[in-house]
Amino acid sequence: MKKAEKVLFVDNLVEELKDAKSVVLVNYAGLTVAGQQELKRRLFEVGGRLVVVKNTLLKRAGEAAKIEAGILEDKVLAGQTALLIADNDPIAPVQVLGKFAKEHEFPKFKVGVVEGSFQDEAGLAKLSTLPGKDALLGQLLGILMASEYGLVGTLNANLQKLVFILKTKAGGEK
Repeated sequence: MKKAEKVLFVDNLVEELKDAKSVVLVNYAGLTVAGQQELKRRLFEVGGRLVVVKNTLLKRAGEAAKIEAGILEDKVLAGQTALLIADNDPIAPVQVLGKFAKEHEFPKFKVGVVEGSFQDEAGLAKLSTLPGKDALLGQLLGILMASEYGLVGTLNANLQKLVFILKTKAGGEK
């Protein structure tokens, strides 16, 4: 890349980092080209992108975008680094990457920022195993509605007992 191209690339990357819901650094060493293409296709389906970035350019862009200093440490930026950027859902691309990593053993999580919260490798691994947003909302709704269903069932049972007693009384007088 020429110097002018690098400046333009860093400027574009700064804007992407500022607008992203989550940014995760990934070590993609060992991932084949076909594997990268497959991963990029899966990420695209959930609104995520995988961008291979030189560590020096990433450091410049991260500093300009005011990314947490823990992400830009030299030990984190060692080796091959790809950037997972999520535009819409901050968790879905992390889940796709986690599932892909289990299937292929590559890539490996480094660190990331998910909705403004710094996550280390262990935190990202936990996030990647969570159910999807819709499933979590469904579980929450089920928990919230359980007490109402119990109340309706209890009240309905008492009414059924009353109807049974009234039918028994009405049938006994004939």
